[in-house]
Formats: sequence, C-alpha cells, structure tokens
Amino acid sequence: MVAPPLKARRLGRLTLELRQNLPAWKQAAFLTICLVFGIAVSVAILAAAGIAPATLFDEMIVETLGNADSLRAVLVQATPLILVGLGAGLAFRVGFWNLGIEGQMIWGGIGATAVVIYGIGPESLRLVCMGIAAGLGGLTWVLLAAWLKLSFRVNEIIATLLLNYVAAYFLFHLLYGAWQDPTTAFPQSVQYRSFERLPEIGFGVSSGLAIALAAVAVAFWLVQLSRAGFYMRFVSANPGMARVVGVPVAAVSIGAIAASGALAGLAGFVNVASQEGRLTQSFFDGYVFAGVLVAFLSRNDPIIAAVVGFLLAVLFVTGQTLQVFYQIPFTMVQLIQAIIVIAVASSEFLIRHRMRWTR
Repeated sequence: MVAPPLKARRLGRLTLELRQNLPAWKQAAFLTICLVFGIAVSVAILAAAGIAPATLFDEMIVETLGNADSLRAVLVQATPLILVGLGAGLAFRVGFWNLGIEGQMIWGGIGATAVVIYGIGPESLRLVCMGIAAGLGGLTWVLLAAWLKLSFRVNEIIATLLLNYVAAYFLFHLLYGAWQDPTTAFPQSVQYRSFERLPEIGFGVSSGLAIALAAVAVAFWLVQLSRAGFYMRFVSANPGMARVVGVPVAAVSIGAIAASGALAGLAGFVNVASQEGRLTQSFFDGYVFAGVLVAFLSRNDPIIAAVVGFLLAVLFVTGQTLQVFYQIPFTMVQLIQAIIVIAVASSEFLIRHRMRWTR
C-alpha cells in the first residue's frame, strides 16, 4: 500500500503594513535603537583596526565637542550643510528632486566672485551684493532645470545632475582662464579683500553661521506658519486635487524650487567668502550627497535639518581626526560614516512600516 503524499505545511507569512500614526516617543525610540546599532557596528570595526572603544568615545565627544578648536571646525563645517539641507528639503516638499546642489553652489560662488572682480557696489555693501549675486546665481541655475522639466518633460534628476557638470566645467574655464590668479598662477581667483570676507561673530566662527540660522528661521516660518507652507503640503500630497480646488500649483512649486536654488547659492557664497577666501575648483565637492542626506534624515523639517547638519559635521570632523592621528584609511572613515548614515536612515522604514507574522 502506497502512503499518501505529505502535504506542505505553511507556517505563516510576513506581511508589511503602513503605519497610520506613530507617537513621537516611539519614533524617537526607533531612531535611537538604529543609531545605537550603527555606532556599535562602527565601534566593532574600529576595534578590529586597533582603536579601543574608550579612545573612540574620547575623540568623538571629549576632543570634538569639548575642544574649542574642534568645535569651531564643526560649526564651520555645519554652516553649508545646513544651507544645502534646507535647500534640498524645500524642493523635495513640492516633489522636485533637486540633485543639482553642487551646480547651484558653483554659480553662487561665481556670482559672489564676479562682484569682487568687477568691484560692484560700495565697500560697505560689498558683502550684501555678493550674497544677492550668489542667491540669484543658484536660483537661476535651478530654474533652468525646472524650465526643462515643465517645457520638455526632462526628468529633473537627470537635468540637475547633468547641469552640475556644465557648471563645473564653466568654473574650470574661468579659473584656468580669465579669472586665474596672476600672482600664484594656480587655478583659483584672486584673494578676497578683508571687506569682501564674512566677518567673525565670535569664537572664531564666521557670520556664515548666522546666515544659516537666519535661513532656518525663515524656512521654518515659510513651511510651518505661512499659507505657502500649507500649499506646499497640499501640492506634495495630491497635486491634481490641489489644482482642482484652486491652489496655484505652478507658482508654489516654482517658488519652492527657486528658494532651494537660492539657498544652495548662499552655501557657495558662505564657502568662498569664509573658508576659502577666494573662488577655488573644489569648494563645492560632496554637497549633493550631504544636502540630500540632511533633507532625508530631517524629513524636510528646517529645525531638524539644522540639528542633523550639526551632527553630520561632527561625524565628518571626527573622521578627519581619526584619519590624521590614527592613520585610519580614508576608505574606512567613509565606511564608518556610511554605516551610521544607513542605520539612521533605516529607522525611517521602521517608523513608516510595521511587520506582522500571520498564519
């Protein structure tokens, strides 16, 4: 007699559900757990490389945040990170993926340097003219990508990324040509004069930080308190319905996109007028990734973007310290930074989704 075949027994399945509402304390708990996990993995990797956990804590907390020079470096690094994070977040709020932050920073630096080279405006207002020119430069460059999308249906991700290269090569054309410093013959502009550089506001930090904090306050008012912020939320949630009920979708979108480019241009101005003191060929490197990262981790919230920008600056400065004093390879520094960033970003998945095992 042949035995009947055995039937496969289903144990159950894992289902993924969207969370409707999650209390703030649970969101903070998920974020903390993911952050601790990322730090633990990073500590284990560095311990395998010969750096004791106590030493790592000392470098990140005591030396970076407790040392005046290191804290000053963090604040300097955080200033452009906050500006580009705010800019990316405003564009994301209306569904425009602005990945052209570096190009907009380049045109911000070019606009500010043009004011310097051609002596536009009186000396007392030179910095104001430089800031306005930088904002207009970034604004104009991002609106070019918006025009390509609206007129020819060119995807903004492709348009903004490719426009980064156009801006970069135009910058190289200037620095290896008409704007090259005749004194040093290096590919950089002439040194800015004292009244063309952002002054310090104390603690050795330039007034660029004050510009970034003022931008945070304006962006918070715009996003949370103004009618335009309500329209942006409506446009992001359902642009078709927003158009039906009379929301000026095109005006709101273009306004947010223009503000995004202007903030990136201001970040370029802050870099060349404080850290660099002249226009160089690398003052914009890496800010596309940083801006998108700050906007993503802050969920496009201006206040949280300032906090994330500061913490990201702490991570960068600590990585530089490990590289210099402990001979840690740069690739390992990048690996540690990536692990922590991925761990924090993964908390977003847990906050938005719930996993359930069903039979």
